[in-house]
Amino acid sequence: MSRELTELDSVVTLQKELSKSKGSLKSQLQRAERQKQIRSLLLIFPLVCFICVTFAFPIIEMLYRSVDNQSVPKGFPNTTQVMKQWDYEGLPSMAIQQVFMAELRERYADKTLPKLANRINIEVSGMRSLLMKTGRKLNKTNALPVNHQELIKLDKRWAKPRYWAAIKTLSAPYTLSYYLAALDMRYDEQGNITQQPETRQVYVDLFTKTFGMSLAITLICLVMAYPVAYLLANLPDKKANLLLIVVLLPFWTSLLVRTTSWIVLLQNQGVINDLLIWSGVTTERLAMVHNTFGTIVAMVHILLPFMILPLYSVMKGISPTYFRAARSLGATPSIAFIKVYMPLTMPGVGAGALLTFILSIGFYITPALVGGRSGQMISNMIAYHMQTSLNWGMAAALGGLLLAVVLALFYLFNRIVGINNIKVGG
Repeated sequence: MSRELTELDSVVTLQKELSKSKGSLKSQLQRAERQKQIRSLLLIFPLVCFICVTFAFPIIEMLYRSVDNQSVPKGFPNTTQVMKQWDYEGLPSMAIQQVFMAELRERYADKTLPKLANRINIEVSGMRSLLMKTGRKLNKTNALPVNHQELIKLDKRWAKPRYWAAIKTLSAPYTLSYYLAALDMRYDEQGNITQQPETRQVYVDLFTKTFGMSLAITLICLVMAYPVAYLLANLPDKKANLLLIVVLLPFWTSLLVRTTSWIVLLQNQGVINDLLIWSGVTTERLAMVHNTFGTIVAMVHILLPFMILPLYSVMKGISPTYFRAARSLGATPSIAFIKVYMPLTMPGVGAGALLTFILSIGFYITPALVGGRSGQMISNMIAYHMQTSLNWGMAAALGGLLLAVVLALFYLFNRIVGINNIKVGG
């Protein structure tokens, strides 16, 4: 009996030791896994910081600038509060007008009015001259206008509600006015959203032109790239590598050099016009530069490799046995190519088209140099607001709309690819 108890005690002791060693081993594995995760995070931390500094933060800053309107509420804080009492009917009360005139005189005295006037002038043309003129007159006297007649003596434009409506519209710290202007819309005298006058409707046509040109460039690149990629994927390795070097050669040449080369080739006294005249194709020199045609030609040359490479990577992974199997089942070469080979290349077509289209809608240097007035794209207008008009809010709104288009294209592409994968799996 004592022997059995001794054996039982030893078994219990052994089980305890096994459970302790099992728990210790589990904790060691957890500790090792945790250390591995920490090392992985430390390795990718510099990359995350680089992406945040160079990509994420600039986008966030751009989106913030597209709705930021802090300057007007900070410049006219009391006016911002009292303007809430006005409902856009007629003119504001004299009490509201006096509050605004008092702050207007203060802003003129502390030299901050020009910046505020420039911001409000974006909403209503002529506001800068009105505010500066009124501020200068108020600064010469200590008395504020006590009735509408005295205010109108300062400037007759104060009798028009649209100037007061612009001040009320900009009283909020955040605004959609930049996005409305980017879509050729605005706030009217009643605070409602309406279309811009026809003489100021610029951006919708420019967006339409940009998307149309980008679509044309993408289709031309696809038609030209598909046979080249097919040839690359089916040639012997030695010849395919040589042809691939020719495809990649433009990447080793400066974008500016390639663009200026097309200017030399396409200009009225250029090589192409000389060849057309010499061959008798035409008797007059053609305008092929500083227009839409020149922009499309130059951008197709620059973006063609971005279409070839995704197609080539997909075609290279397609087994030739599929094509031979279709032929053995009685399909003609054209039917086998259209119904068997081409559907397998659709992921490459989608990736190449998406990459080419996204790159083309954001091009700036080539349209600026080759496009002239008729070949400009929306990116050139963004650059104008950034560098010339200094209307960064408008530039940010235009960039935000382009970003929304890009995200929508990525979403559609993922949806289409997901549906195709489901069909193939089924």
